[in-house]
Amino acid sequence: MTEAVRKQVKLRAGFRCEYCQLHQDDSPLASLHVEHIRPRKHGGSDDVSNLCLACIDCNLHKGPNLTGIDPDSGSIIQLFDPRVQRWNEHFLWEGIRVVGRTPVGRTTVVVLNMNSESQLGLRAEG
Repeated sequence: MTEAVRKQVKLRAGFRCEYCQLHQDDSPLASLHVEHIRPRKHGGSDDVSNLCLACIDCNLHKGPNLTGIDPDSGSIIQLFDPRVQRWNEHFLWEGIRVVGRTPVGRTTVVVLNMNSESQLGLRAEG
């Protein structure tokens, strides 16, 4: 992946994690990562349409996952795709907590552990 592609992804995301919305300025210990929405091991490419910006916590928890289990229904659900889905349709804020408002949102919050103590701490400070 070229540096030009990385820069394009960062600018498009406004230097904010496209999953939990953490801004790079609020992540003092680690740079946000350019992440493959569909991992290479599942046929994903380095094309900008398959890339997003993710904080280290979201990126590490997502790993190669494409799906997870909806905590409400127990169904297998695809994770949020920031290239084809709108954040506000799947998530909302309750204070500093990210809450899933749809099966996709709920599943993504759980799989990416978006309300971990460290994530909540960073949001409280920011």
